[in-house]
Amino acid sequence: MRTLISTAFVSLDGVMEAPGGEPGYRNSGWTFKDMEFLPEAYEIKGREQEEAGALMMGRASYEAFSPVWPAMDEFGQYKVMPKYVVSTTLKEDDLVSDWGDTTILRSADEVAALKETEGGPIIIHGSIGLNHSLSDAGLIDRYHLLVFPLLLGAGKRLFSASDKDTQKLKLVEYEAYANGIQKNVFDVVR
Repeated sequence: MRTLISTAFVSLDGVMEAPGGEPGYRNSGWTFKDMEFLPEAYEIKGREQEEAGALMMGRASYEAFSPVWPAMDEFGQYKVMPKYVVSTTLKEDDLVSDWGDTTILRSADEVAALKETEGGPIIIHGSIGLNHSLSDAGLIDRYHLLVFPLLLGAGKRLFSASDKDTQKLKLVEYEAYANGIQKNVFDVVR
């Protein structure tokens, strides 16, 4: 069984909306504003590319990343690995041609079936709605979180507000950096 890993930049109050400057959010670009850049705080991002067997995202994240990431050296390893976009509306004609093998999945059941296949971990980038549905369905196995020392208030959050049973997490890796960012890696306890 493959491991499904959600990786995200989040504020201390759980907001993950528009960390890189995506339009339409009041605090867009919050990971860069008044934040000293320390390369060691982002080491996990390089490790994710090396260890991942596939990349997964929802439609909105795919539409944001696919015009940019294929040409970026920082994300070169993602270009050659299989990509999965979970969407009920995206069509094959909507996929970019310069980002390698990309498959559209239509449901959480198809994600569950993918997890049953052979291969390395599947990394979910961004994808707020997808995180909500896969977490609520019990499909996410691990969280890689870079927690920024900010309170953003309003904004889309990593975890859904669904009324569900308590989900326990086990902290398996952590580190705090001089700029206040914390790396927290949690396994989902089943």
